[in-house]
Amino acid sequence: SGSNSQVLNAAFKQSPLIFNACCSASSMWAANAATVSPSPDTQDNKVHFTAANLIDKFHRSIESETTHLILKKVFPSEEHFCHHKALPPHSIFGDEGAANHTRLCINHGDKAIELFTYGDNIIDVDSPHPQHFPARQKSTASQAIARLHKLTPENTFYIQQDPDTIDEGVFHNDVIAVGNRNMFLYHQNAFYNGAPVLSSINKTLNGELNLIEVPIAKVPMRDAITSYLFNSQLVDLPSGNMALIAPMECRENKHVYEYICELLTLNTPVKDINYFDIKQSMQNGGGPACLRLRVVLNEKELAAVNQSCMLTETLYRALVKWINKHYRDQLKLTDFLDSEFLNESRTALDELTQILNLGSIYPFQR
Repeated sequence: SGSNSQVLNAAFKQSPLIFNACCSASSMWAANAATVSPSPDTQDNKVHFTAANLIDKFHRSIESETTHLILKKVFPSEEHFCHHKALPPHSIFGDEGAANHTRLCINHGDKAIELFTYGDNIIDVDSPHPQHFPARQKSTASQAIARLHKLTPENTFYIQQDPDTIDEGVFHNDVIAVGNRNMFLYHQNAFYNGAPVLSSINKTLNGELNLIEVPIAKVPMRDAITSYLFNSQLVDLPSGNMALIAPMECRENKHVYEYICELLTLNTPVKDINYFDIKQSMQNGGGPACLRLRVVLNEKELAAVNQSCMLTETLYRALVKWINKHYRDQLKLTDFLDSEFLNESRTALDELTQILNLGSIYPFQR
């Protein structure tokens, strides 16, 4: 109760841990926003979205409702898009979104394999479990999403993350594996008994899956984690080949750099590598793939997207102007206790939703 200033200061004084969590900007990591199944994969031929509940971390669990609303505003057509709310907020349905979901196919418009990686099968007492860190993605959550998205069983696969790898700090699959079309790059210790699953996927894709297992002898687990090699973006090139968009840490790590140089010489679609200095992002726990939420659309579906959200030169200039107007060049913890900063943030978000034609999606707007 009281003024905004009184509420902020009382909350910080009484429970700084919860207060700080409520100030989190982790929603920038789009790979955790949702799981998306394109229309070629679904039995009703619609694009399905399920916002992630992210219940393992309180500061992330508060995102799901707003994420759900944003996705509905960006993809508004009920004829083409189907939106599901986050799964129930219980540990049995722990869901971390696209960071644990890989779509494998020959061409993006084809009916694809949807591969769900889970950290813990909590209904199978005989399956191994991590001992030190939580397995954020549950098998029951992945299976529920597959049902909601009306995926066909023969094109839906589940694979368990190695629990020992989780205990070494690999909290999402996109920290230890990356896929694009028919290319799947993964660490030797990424999965628990994964070979049969990957073999079945390759058979379903008529043997056209490029499976590249990175040996631990060439890239030790610690190097894979600290460099975020597998959190790189794997993207298509106009030539039909692929490029790896990697953080500069991969260039600076001897083992990782040597492996990438070797990868470019192998008979795989990966023919180029681009390094970017994203140190601030890396220090906050996110590499290039953390910004990825791929949504495969056909021409009719693309036309049904909220066009104000499509990046154009005009929108780019408007966003740069908005950033220069609203972003502070310094931020201290005490700023979060300032009601003026709260007003600045709300004003900025209000203007951003107008630029993107999103309507009223935040609680303070409603």
